[in-house]
Amino acid sequence: MKYIQNGDYLIPDLTLNAQPATLGRYGRMRKKYLQEHRPVLWNRMLLSGTLDTHLQEIDTAANRRIEQTMPGLMKAAGVTENLKEQNPLLWTQQMNSLKAQIEEMILNELIFS
Repeated sequence: MKYIQNGDYLIPDLTLNAQPATLGRYGRMRKKYLQEHRPVLWNRMLLSGTLDTHLQEIDTAANRRIEQTMPGLMKAAGVTENLKEQNPLLWTQQMNSLKAQIEEMILNELIFS
């Protein structure tokens, strides 16, 4: 750690990263959860400089989980392009239901843990 001489005192030279991270939806949700429910962990990560990296990792992992899980759930539920052409309202309803299932998994496993 660097210190700056200020009169007779040495003061820590604390600087923040110049580039703020652009977070996606799940990164912002994790940040809000940490601030509201885990303030000690949030402060520790913020002061050590690992908060932005952690939030980016959570956001990336959540989006990857959606991309990997959705095709399997669609296949298991019988949601196909043929259904989309024949009954778009039913297809939309089922897709929204599958998205809600995946989001519930993400919230429990990544955001609120």
